[in-house]
Amino acid sequence: MSKLHFTTKHANAATVQRNWFVVDGTNQTVGRVCAKIASVLRGKNKVYYTPHVDTGDYVIVINADKVKFTGNKIDDKEYLTFSGYPGGQKAETARELLKRRPEQVVERAVRGMLPKNRLGRKMIKKLFVYAGAEHQHGAQQPKELKF
Repeated sequence: MSKLHFTTKHANAATVQRNWFVVDGTNQTVGRVCAKIASVLRGKNKVYYTPHVDTGDYVIVINADKVKFTGNKIDDKEYLTFSGYPGGQKAETARELLKRRPEQVVERAVRGMLPKNRLGRKMIKKLFVYAGAEHQHGAQQPKELKF
């Protein structure tokens, strides 16, 4: 084979090696930390990243209740839900959602940064978010992910 011809290696489900990472959300800005988490979930930190294959790792987020927003976003940012019925749209500020369900803030931010197709739905299942400092994935021996 000539040295001028190279073949591109594509990852598939059999060749992907998945790792477990833990991220501490204490005093982290929501958008910045979620962008990095979404990148790891997609597998963009790997050499054999393939866009049409789920090559990402598992990510555990702890202390999701201690994430922060910059500027006035804590009061201005609204999360909308719609039941499908007339008049069924509800709005909630980031402060209210962070108080009521802090995991949801990180999950919704990461979900918005992933592909909107069946591949993205498969990737979001590898994200585990906890409000406190404890998680139940000690058997997987997760490594700390620093930003």
